[in-house]
Amino acid sequence: MGRAHSSEKGWTLGSQGAGMAAPNCSAYRATCISHVCHYYPTFVLLYIKSDNKVELRPKTYLTSVKLYPAYKKNEAGFTTCPSLETRYTGEPNNRAVTRRPADIVRTRNPGACISNGGRRVVKALCAYTARAESDISFRKGDRMEVLSDAEPDWWRVLHLSTRREGLVPANFVAEESSVECEDWFFPHVSRKEADKLLLAEINPRGTFLVRPAEHNPHGFSLSVKDWEEGRGYHVKHYKIKPLDNGGFYIATNQTFPSLPALVMSYTSLCHVLARPCPKPEPQMWDLGPELRDKWEIPRTQIQLIKKLGQGNFGEVYYGKWCNNIEVAVKTLREGTMSKQAFLQEAAIMKKFRHKRLVALYAVCSQQEPVYIVQEYMCKGSLLEFLRNGEGKALHFEDLVYVAAQVASGMEYLESKLLIHRDLAARNVLIGENNVAKICDFGLARVIEDNEYCPKQGSRFPVKWTAPEAIIYGRFSIKSDVWSYGILLMELFTYGQIPYPGLHGKEVIEQVERGYRMPKPVGHYLPDDIYRLMLQCWDAIPEKRPTFEFLNHYFESFTVTSEIPYREVQD
Repeated sequence: MGRAHSSEKGWTLGSQGAGMAAPNCSAYRATCISHVCHYYPTFVLLYIKSDNKVELRPKTYLTSVKLYPAYKKNEAGFTTCPSLETRYTGEPNNRAVTRRPADIVRTRNPGACISNGGRRVVKALCAYTARAESDISFRKGDRMEVLSDAEPDWWRVLHLSTRREGLVPANFVAEESSVECEDWFFPHVSRKEADKLLLAEINPRGTFLVRPAEHNPHGFSLSVKDWEEGRGYHVKHYKIKPLDNGGFYIATNQTFPSLPALVMSYTSLCHVLARPCPKPEPQMWDLGPELRDKWEIPRTQIQLIKKLGQGNFGEVYYGKWCNNIEVAVKTLREGTMSKQAFLQEAAIMKKFRHKRLVALYAVCSQQEPVYIVQEYMCKGSLLEFLRNGEGKALHFEDLVYVAAQVASGMEYLESKLLIHRDLAARNVLIGENNVAKICDFGLARVIEDNEYCPKQGSRFPVKWTAPEAIIYGRFSIKSDVWSYGILLMELFTYGQIPYPGLHGKEVIEQVERGYRMPKPVGHYLPDDIYRLMLQCWDAIPEKRPTFEFLNHYFESFTVTSEIPYREVQD
């Protein structure tokens, strides 16, 4: 913003909360309304209307609410302004947000670089409740000084308001002066994910987010929820292109020094930027800081609340850890596997992390049945979701989104040289906003039950398994690709059993002769996707596509009605 004391413009500000007195500043109240006289690097010189005096206030404790045209100077010599208004307009009953003039400013000075005397200060992206004695609670927007970031997942901080010291999850905070602190910035979201987040019913027209561009390492994309007659709600995407000097632009006739400056000022879009899209809570990879290196927990800490289902090797429950944290608990019946082999495999499963893999939190292996404590996904397995739940009403583009998410998780396993061995719709779980995550990766390798043997087991998933794995026991990432092709058939037929009318032995014989499932009747499946499924079922494993290719294919798959990116006229 620079200087703000001219007679041409005035700013009205309110403090975000009651504050401690800073050097050369008096203590202040949370509701005071003030006018900016001058900006300094760390402080703002204000005329305090409620006290009728001029003071310095810490810049970080203020929220600029609206930029007003100046009217006249009062007796103190400072510009007076109309009554206070908020940055984002409310939504009328017709869910349309009225276009506003380009005189609105965001709740943070886009040019501010907070000076903290060399200290590294972070800001909370959302609230967090402490789970042990070693971590601390905080609210969204709280400021903390980083004391140590030696551990990647848990940082030691000093809370600058409560003065408490402790651990916080590193992905719940961001550098105070960084764009990651902005409510509208989504650093790890793809185009399809942006569509799903923005199209949630709670979001009005004009809800928006900014995300890194998928094909330009220095660019960004602005995604906005819009509405049109005959088309309904949809998302429009605009490319934000970088300048050589570090600025950004959407149309060449208007450039901006930063992303916040662009967001606060841009009006030449399909609709006014009404409000940032709500952010999902960051992923937790541990039950708490004290379990980050130790994952065998006492069985007494787990409360089994409701049985969710019955699997091949045990039961699945909804439960809570320490009567507080929601978890899913898999119980493995006695004799299913060697405890030592299971613990070795579980250690591998816990080590690898990806947003499309269900997080393994802990195990209880000191007595039978063994408990596997993992992330809870509220909508259950993809198979049951498609057959009996909300999934029956999914549109084609929603199914493509699920296919992309599963391919993304499998691409990660592929990059780590890991094999799933049992990829199927029953081993994909669904959460809020139809987020899909793969579970039980690697578990099939340590199963010792004869009923799960390829040649003699009645429970072996013959219909999902590649022929070379069934006949020769040759499991590889390419046999997982075969299974992914079967999962696609489950997905686009809303949970139909593969090879309907055929039993296990018949499937093996028919597939060996070259039979492949035909394109389904009664379900929409484009020829391009069916041809891709046939490639996944190539008899020669090396000819099957990679998961990297499959992920890119579905991430970039464009539904006919979609327009890749919008152009703004100069």
